[in-house]
Amino acid sequence: MKLVSIPKEKFEKYRLDAIFDCYKWDPQFKDSNTLSKYALVLSEEEYKEIKKLTEKLDKETIMSEEFLNQNLNLAKPLALPNKIYNELKRMNNYDAKKHIRLMRYDFHLDINNNWVISEVNSDVPGGFAEASLLPKLAIKMLKKDYYSIDFGDILATSIEKKIKPKGKIMFVHCTSYSDDRQVMQYIGDEMEKRGFKSLYGAADHIRFKDKKAISILDGYEGEIDLIFRFTPLEWLKDIKPKTWDGYFDTITPSCNHPIAIFAQTKRFPLVWETLKANGIKLDTWEKLLPHTILVKDLKDKEGYIYKPACGRVGEKISIKEACDDEEYKLILKDVKKHPNNYLAQKQFKSMPIISPDNTKYHVCIGSYTVEGKHAGFYARISEKPRIDSHAEDIPVIIERG
Repeated sequence: MKLVSIPKEKFEKYRLDAIFDCYKWDPQFKDSNTLSKYALVLSEEEYKEIKKLTEKLDKETIMSEEFLNQNLNLAKPLALPNKIYNELKRMNNYDAKKHIRLMRYDFHLDINNNWVISEVNSDVPGGFAEASLLPKLAIKMLKKDYYSIDFGDILATSIEKKIKPKGKIMFVHCTSYSDDRQVMQYIGDEMEKRGFKSLYGAADHIRFKDKKAISILDGYEGEIDLIFRFTPLEWLKDIKPKTWDGYFDTITPSCNHPIAIFAQTKRFPLVWETLKANGIKLDTWEKLLPHTILVKDLKDKEGYIYKPACGRVGEKISIKEACDDEEYKLILKDVKKHPNNYLAQKQFKSMPIISPDNTKYHVCIGSYTVEGKHAGFYARISEKPRIDSHAEDIPVIIERG
């Protein structure tokens, strides 16, 4: 694994092409640039190893969530919000073959040169265009014998197989956020190219009748053929009027179905012993995820960090060397005040990778699955050992041979 520079004389064009051709509409977070000047190059051996581990993880995850869906009483240690937990009983009609299961596992290399995962983005993983178009753009700029995995093509092909030709797809997202819209617009445009009709709306632009999804968008009213949900489930529950519950038992194909909530919470390891006692093997999860326990069980154990149970994009993770003093104090204060909102996890030491200009970066490689098969990469790098909103998006390309 290595970093290769986008040629300096080409970087401005690279940045503009990323914005206008690759749906990277706003490559900034506050004052931070979020588009890397490098490409991340994997050897074919590294690619094959991550692919193998990803598909093993996915098999274990899917078996776990389907078991928990049929045995909800055993899912109580996940401490899901009551408003969500009370709706899970609706999922007794869940049929995996009708829906599209999309996940992204976040891989890191530790100082012992071993792969570690920090989490699975089980509910609404993003980074679609960065995983599909940005690698192609980087290869074009580098003009060397690299290749990439086209995540967008894999996902679009999977959607195409689930619904009738020229069907309507509702891309459900938080419509006030441009960074959410760019994710939806990319895959929506891909489906339009294949002859489908892409609709863009918020979660409450869908109603449900006889368990079928109905669009209420002006000019596009009527039944839809697939729901592509990019609104996190824990946000969905706050929708008023109460129309969000139909997502749980709809017979309209979905990507992703709310069954994703079981693995999305960082409390997922708390049900592992129960799952294993019922014949579900979790060997890959246990090998790759650092030891995770309840905050109250931490006691005198050293070397652990705190992570929000429902956190996203690296928020409120107490890696001391990645936080300024004030942020670190605020996290510890919140953990003390709301311990049930956090988990304690054994900290792994990330192996920094050295750039061509001798800067150390920490790398997170998000490895996608679609329908249980590996589907590409979305990576980010940071000079700090916490990959958060300030991290830079970087294309992942593979070196032949």
